[in-house]
Amino acid sequence: MFRRPALAALAAVAALTFAGCGDDTPAASSPSGSSSTPALSGTVNVFAAASLTGTFTQLGKDFEAAHPGVKVTFNFAGSSALAQQINQGAPADVFASASPKNMDQVTDKNTPTVFVTNTLEIAVPKGNPGKVTGLQDFADKDKKIAICAVQVPCGAAADTVFKAAGITPQPDSLEQDVKAVLTKVGLGEVDAGLVYKTDVLSAKDKVEGIEFPEANKAINEYPIATLTKAPNPDGAKAFVAYVLSDQGKAVMTAAGFSAP
Repeated sequence: MFRRPALAALAAVAALTFAGCGDDTPAASSPSGSSSTPALSGTVNVFAAASLTGTFTQLGKDFEAAHPGVKVTFNFAGSSALAQQINQGAPADVFASASPKNMDQVTDKNTPTVFVTNTLEIAVPKGNPGKVTGLQDFADKDKKIAICAVQVPCGAAADTVFKAAGITPQPDSLEQDVKAVLTKVGLGEVDAGLVYKTDVLSAKDKVEGIEFPEANKAINEYPIATLTKAPNPDGAKAFVAYVLSDQGKAVMTAAGFSAP
């Protein structure tokens, strides 16, 4: 005769207990797609110094693999030319320069971060047919020499090391980016050229490198930044973050770049 009241009381307690548990449970049965981080899509336009061609091409492929909805396109050239293009309204999301000077010329950038450094090295064709032994050979009028124009980072760095060594160079050609110098050396069109250490490593089957002490007088810092007028700001931020990540650092270090 006392079962019904007892059962009713137990049911009430159970109901209250269940309700209490429900209050402690997050009301988060929201769909998995409603993350606060938006899914990346579209194209990320990256303007990067010519000396970053190999590494950034690899990073672009890795980034696309990690974000299937994204396409990374690159514009590789001398940093001064890239800065000018950006200031003239070229649709860029990210700028990676081979020197802070050219980064400073861009007016609509966000705060840059220096992510790697690089140093100059003498490049000669395989076998060194011109018998180049050091930086002093760049003052020899009988040798064919290629260096970068002083307006671009590799040329500014070359100017610094020549002054440090007390040498007046006698170049046969002044190039607008370091890859153009490397190409002339690799084809045997010149006896020597001044390029970055990373360029010698990337073309090891075509050129040989000669280190020289004055290179430490002109260590190039490479800054990277998203642009305030980036057509794809989310993609831009994500790509820069990838470059600065451990994966990005590993690719850059393997290519011969140094940490800042």
